[in-house]
Amino acid sequence: MFAFVKLRLILVLAPLSLLVAGCGSFPASTGGFAISSSATTIATTGQIQFKAALPDGSAAAVSWSASPQQNGSQSAGSIDATGLYTPPNALSGDNIAVEVTAYLESDPSRTTSETITVTPGFLQPLLPENAAVAPGTTIEISAQIAEVNDGTVHWNLSDGTMGSIGQTSCQHGSQQYTTCKASYTAPSTFSGMQSVHVIATVNDTNTQAKLHVLLNTDGVNSSAATNQAMQTGPIALGTSGGNDSDYDVYKDASGESYIADCCGGTLGALVEDTEHNQYILSNNHVLAESDQGKVGDTIDQPGLIDDACRPLSQQGSTLRPVGTLRYYVPLSTEQSNVDAALAAVTPGAFDASGSILQLGAASGGSNAPLGAAPPVAGAGETLNAANLSGLRVVKSGRTTGLTCSTVDSIDLAVKVDYYKDCAETQPYYTKTFTGQIGVGGNSFSDSGDSGSLIVDASNAQPVGLFYAGGTDGSGNGLSVANPIGDVLNELGTQTGSKLSIVGGKSPHAVTCLNYDSNTETAVSLPDLSHAADAQAKGAAQAANELVNHDKGILGVAAGKSADSPREAAVTVYVDRSKPNTPVPQTIDGVRTAVILTDAASLASGTAPKSPATTAGIQLSASALSAAATVQRQYASQMFSDPAIFGVGVAQSRDNPQEAALLVLVDLNKAPKTMPETLGGLRVQYMQMHRFHVTKSKYAGARPVSSCSLESMKSVERR
Repeated sequence: MFAFVKLRLILVLAPLSLLVAGCGSFPASTGGFAISSSATTIATTGQIQFKAALPDGSAAAVSWSASPQQNGSQSAGSIDATGLYTPPNALSGDNIAVEVTAYLESDPSRTTSETITVTPGFLQPLLPENAAVAPGTTIEISAQIAEVNDGTVHWNLSDGTMGSIGQTSCQHGSQQYTTCKASYTAPSTFSGMQSVHVIATVNDTNTQAKLHVLLNTDGVNSSAATNQAMQTGPIALGTSGGNDSDYDVYKDASGESYIADCCGGTLGALVEDTEHNQYILSNNHVLAESDQGKVGDTIDQPGLIDDACRPLSQQGSTLRPVGTLRYYVPLSTEQSNVDAALAAVTPGAFDASGSILQLGAASGGSNAPLGAAPPVAGAGETLNAANLSGLRVVKSGRTTGLTCSTVDSIDLAVKVDYYKDCAETQPYYTKTFTGQIGVGGNSFSDSGDSGSLIVDASNAQPVGLFYAGGTDGSGNGLSVANPIGDVLNELGTQTGSKLSIVGGKSPHAVTCLNYDSNTETAVSLPDLSHAADAQAKGAAQAANELVNHDKGILGVAAGKSADSPREAAVTVYVDRSKPNTPVPQTIDGVRTAVILTDAASLASGTAPKSPATTAGIQLSASALSAAATVQRQYASQMFSDPAIFGVGVAQSRDNPQEAALLVLVDLNKAPKTMPETLGGLRVQYMQMHRFHVTKSKYAGARPVSSCSLESMKSVERR
């Protein structure tokens, strides 16, 4: 999701804050070698890497084992041949101690051990992940942790003066994960719009999850709980939904089958053909199970993920059948370029106007929840230089509700990994999409939002269909959408009829809830290494010859790159009255970062230290066209590097007057090269988790978890 586009019920949340960084000590050993670990405490949703070394520092050839320190206690997890330790999926206590032992392959009697502590982790983000509330409003928050029969969640506020927490409780059971709930009440008075975070902590550990609350005096109340709830009347879109067969079946030790994981996403919009037949629009991987579904499959509202993985055939299911799978664009072909599908609508099940949850005004007056409203009917809006400048886009989806952000990349080529199962243990196809839309920010989307319709916030014109996204775990994220025109055209080929979005005739504004700080601001950049700092100073000294007040260059200094964080840059101060002053993109192989200022500010030391970045893209049509040509020229070459999974067009952060080639780099791999420029364009790098299709954008590579607490021996796919 991150990609993540449809949510598994038990979603592995492994933000970097949960993977304790650092290096373990080398314990004393009688085995003649030592082992080290990347952490000594780990949550059930993380992993630890162990290494073994001989006294001379070279790698030791060893085999590994993991065992509980207390006899008769539960599973200790597992450790593979590379020393990668994976904890058990759930605990029956607040923590367990696990002894990891390495055996020297040349003499297995020689061993070294280290003890680690495993604590429960969050099974999914807090629900809701974010919310907007007016003064005095109360919302309920839910947290689920990987512990049975015990465990607690401690609740706190990032600012104790901005509201209160109450009605805390936890539900325990021997056959269920622990679920804890609390209520948050906003203060009765405050000014303007402010942010507060509700922080949930598992037991007394450092494992945390946060709910971002936007406090506002505009009377706006918004929560994804609206999108997850069952609707009893005609259904508004933007709601939880999915294929009734989208679950994994496991067998326990006795051979009995049980449902262990399930998926779901968002029923995004209504479309109609020339005969006015209406269909539910969502992603292939939401409605058609990544090509694994069958035409005629039942589509539910809400999705299985919001009814404890109970399909319609299972006793106790409260799902509602609302349509049948009719058409989908195949993923496993180079001839398709969208992740999209249609379900025939059950008569009377949906609001025929195409209304989408939370796209309207407050329903029922001041401080009431946002109501549903339709998008603008038709073929939607094509992005170009004229409408990109200042553009804000919104979506209403199952997991994060109503969110707003900016388009930060266009002409984006991305690789997305698809799987046959919800647990992502059975790879299916890695698809490369081209010409995609990249929406900036970490909070715009998450797993389960797949299939959401993205619209222009100023007029409710459809822009794209959301299907993938990712994050670096530190606040930087990207969501990816198919352009809506491509979606309608490719689905129209399947149906044999021209398709259009069902909606209203009149444009209308949509509430813009931006949970990210991606507005015009000076970016905060990480510190440079000593070597990079020295490189910046050396290049800055060489750049002194550029200083010429008459030509508009006021000064130079050693600095940092925003296009490639942790890299050196030469800061070039340009007279703001001459913003088009040419500045070389590199000096002595070091990037330049351009800051517009004036001579007085520079002389007084009040000039900014880094360029002011404006979210979105504000570039001319000619600049975007030239950048798109470079993207097409270099995308295939960049994709030959396994570490790179995205190449698109963006606006440079080092010099916002210029376009840049955006390159997405796998957070867990090192690229072969990282050139500063390509084809005359600056290159901007974004390191993040690879996109994948069911797990959260925060999840790493670990395939995990099940709704069941029984041991697993085999898996089948429905």
